[in-house]
Order: sequence, then C-alpha cells, then structure tokens
Amino acid sequence: MRAEYKSETADTSGFVLLADFVPQIVQEIRYYSTYNFIGDRIDGYEEPCALLTKEAARALKSVAAEVMVQGYRLKVFDAYRPACAVKHFVLWGIEDQDIRMKPYFYPDLEKQELFIKGYIAKQSSHSRGSTVDLTLLDMKSGKELDMGSPFDFFGPVSHPDYKGITDEQYDNRMILQNVMTRNGFKTIDCEWWHFTLEGEPYPDTYFEFPVSSSVL
Repeated sequence: MRAEYKSETADTSGFVLLADFVPQIVQEIRYYSTYNFIGDRIDGYEEPCALLTKEAARALKSVAAEVMVQGYRLKVFDAYRPACAVKHFVLWGIEDQDIRMKPYFYPDLEKQELFIKGYIAKQSSHSRGSTVDLTLLDMKSGKELDMGSPFDFFGPVSHPDYKGITDEQYDNRMILQNVMTRNGFKTIDCEWWHFTLEGEPYPDTYFEFPVSSSVL
C-alpha cells in the first residue's frame, strides 16, 4: 500500500507535543481509546497525546487564547495521524466485517459509504501534521458545547452548514468555525470538527512515525 502515498517519512523535526506548547488545551485522543468508529485502538497510537507541526500548533495557540477570553477551552480529539492509522481505517473498511460501532457512529450508512461520501479518507490530511479535530468546552460548566452531533458521527447532521439543528447548536458551530478560520485554518464540508492549517508546511508529505511523546 506504500505506493499510494506521495511520500512517507519518520522525520519529526517539524513537530511539537501540543501539551507542551499549549497546555490549556484539553485532550481526549479517541483513536488511542476503543471509543471510536472501529472499536479498537488504532495502529500507530502509542500514547494519548496530540502532535502537530510547529506552524499549526502556533496557530492553535492563538485560537486557544482567543476562546478563553470568550469563556471556552479547546478540546482536541485528534491531531497528527500516522499513515499506518489511515491504512488501518482502509483495511477495516475493505476486509473487516465488524460493525459493532455502527449504532454510535454511522447508524444510517454502510461501511463502504464512509469512504464514498468522504467521511474517511484513504489518504488523510491528518498525516501531514497540520490538521486537527476539536470542539469547545464551556469553562463554567466544564462540558462540551452542544454542536448538534458528536465527534466522528458520520452523516449529514455533522456537515458544518447543516440547518436541521437548533439555532444554539448552529451558533456553537459557527463560534468554533469563525475563530479557527480567523486564525488561519480552513474547513471541510462534511465534518464540523475538522480543520487544516492554510499554507501547511508539508502539503505533500504523509508521515509515518507513531503518536508518542518519545518521538520528539
């Protein structure tokens, strides 16, 4: 499968550990846990930590400072994702008959549709190191803002511009989207939680080192 990637490298020199760079960001790295759309820990996730390129982390630091003034904190679900993790997703989609997490993450779709409709990419921007999946926490309640659908719920309700949610849920999405785009991130059309740094430093490189603090 290596041939389908433009470039894979284990060079970590351009990356930082997000917890060191922006310690106020809450982390819940879902692919290290079993609470994800596959139901197992994903290949390459050796620690529940977020790694990002220095440029993306610097931009996210500005986002974190801005939202704190508004009474929120960032909560990150995923950041850098090794190419082997994406291969895990692809092989699960092609070969694995296990659908035990379907009721929680893709109740209205078949597994193959997750790739056809763009919810899971066969080559992910996360592997380039400047993409992050995140939401907002209310600092008073300590709870996530209601975005109308949970992280990694695959369906139209998770599209950022979906109008079949409450005004409050839509407004919460726009708070997140506006602060991220204002600080140099771009959105995608099917996931409200997904953002990639404009002008990312490695637009054609897909990294293969594990998610672990020991690689830095």
